[in-house]
Amino acid sequence: MISVVIPTYNPDIGHLSAAIESVLGQIYQRVEVCIADDASTDPEVRSAIEAFARRDPRVKFVFRERNGHISAASNSALKLACGDFIALLDQDDLLADFALAAVAKAIDIHPEAGLIYSDEDKINDDGQRFDPHFKPQWNAILLRSQNYICHLAVIRRSLIESIGGFRQGFEGSQDHDLVLRCSEKLHDNQIVHIPLVLYHWRVHEGSTARNLGSKPYAQINGCQAIQEHLDRVGVRATAELDGSFYRVRYGLPESLPRVSIILLTRDRPGLLRQCVQSVLKKTRYDNLELIIVDNGTVDSEALELLEGFAIDPRITLLRDPSPFNFSRLNNRAVSHATGDYLCLMNNDVEVLDADWLTEMISVGVQPGIGAVGARLYYPDGTIQHAGVIVGIGGVAGHPFKDQTRDNPHYMARSKLMQELTAVTAACLLTPRRVYEELGGLDETHLAVAFNDVDFCLRLREAGHRIVYNPYVELVHHESVSRGREDTPEKKSRFSGEVRYMQQRWKNWLSCDRAYNPNLTLAEENYAVATRPRIELNAWLSTMHDSGVQ
Repeated sequence: MISVVIPTYNPDIGHLSAAIESVLGQIYQRVEVCIADDASTDPEVRSAIEAFARRDPRVKFVFRERNGHISAASNSALKLACGDFIALLDQDDLLADFALAAVAKAIDIHPEAGLIYSDEDKINDDGQRFDPHFKPQWNAILLRSQNYICHLAVIRRSLIESIGGFRQGFEGSQDHDLVLRCSEKLHDNQIVHIPLVLYHWRVHEGSTARNLGSKPYAQINGCQAIQEHLDRVGVRATAELDGSFYRVRYGLPESLPRVSIILLTRDRPGLLRQCVQSVLKKTRYDNLELIIVDNGTVDSEALELLEGFAIDPRITLLRDPSPFNFSRLNNRAVSHATGDYLCLMNNDVEVLDADWLTEMISVGVQPGIGAVGARLYYPDGTIQHAGVIVGIGGVAGHPFKDQTRDNPHYMARSKLMQELTAVTAACLLTPRRVYEELGGLDETHLAVAFNDVDFCLRLREAGHRIVYNPYVELVHHESVSRGREDTPEKKSRFSGEVRYMQQRWKNWLSCDRAYNPNLTLAEENYAVATRPRIELNAWLSTMHDSGVQ
């Protein structure tokens, strides 16, 4: 049994009626509608609700005597519920007719589930659907940046009851607060994402679907919900508003861990000087060392520059003139490192902000984090890297590549801290202990390309999390020092690395947990896929096979 909870207050009668009809008309019929009217002043609201109850015994209702706002009204509706699971529906929104059938199927597949959520879109009064939100699988860090779960959310009733339902004082962000508190009681495998649009969020004047700023108190309450969540789970951090979203500033440990920044170089004195000086002069975090690996420099100016750098006590200079193997050179440098954390960095990177390493290490020291990546720009200010999506282009791609810096892009994903499947080693922080446990980068199969993606996938395979931190901003003069894959030898090596990745990570490349099967793998722009990688009809046809009626 699924109980659909609807708090109401002076709704548009047509919108409310459509919302209730969208529940009663579900393919899946083991459902009840639990309506709590929060002392509406419009008498037609009572008449409409009572009419639905007379027509269908699955409609339950309560009329509150005093207005208490949405949290109180939602709790009143919860008291009516008898279902095993609670589905949350706003008074003017709509469910797809197969929504609860899809939820029931998900519960059948995942009987341990405590929280289920789906994709969603928006709908206007003309019935036009638009602006689909295709979401990632469970992403705890992203939930601290925005309530990406939103609609449709379905929660086990016993779980909601155990945490005391909705909390007053969090109106406007009561769902975000509820999901945060529920997530604290669940293991990751108890949170299930259905990659189907099951919910249509109605857009009208004054709705948050049209304008997130229409209820400014909601954002303030959301920030407080995140802060209290961080306090409850013992994370020393501060939540703050960041435009329409949230930013979490994680605290540093009292004893700052040492970071070994590893930089590979060959010739190109201009790039080398720019990179090293920006690291040493602009970095506020001071417990660091810089290990420069010279891979066969012959340029006299570069050689003189390296000799000068070697005098600095913060710099260790290693020389290795062997054929370029990015993985092997980094692995060798690690054996000379003294840091607790390693920061792999390209020599064509330029630091922009003094707190870049502070930001990286503050996230990297959090429990379970295997790697932290940065937001990188081309010299013209467009995006070069905002994380990695595996599967794009056959192996991996950089979402939002070549897009403008200030645009938030798809669902603000380029600007929000979140878990991803991979990040680039052009600037990647990882615990040294974890790096060594995994055997470092793969110098046998991935000498040049995809070694960072492979490393991140092995981190994920071992149970570690990868975090993209957009507040770490650097300029990346991409591939200037190494050049293009433009010779027969390079092309052959690159093809071999592609084949290895496609064989080793076949299952992972087809379904990136931080992406969505409804989004394209042909482009790097979060566009909707021409052919989604989920067959809706085939998926739905299995419902009856498992006893779901």
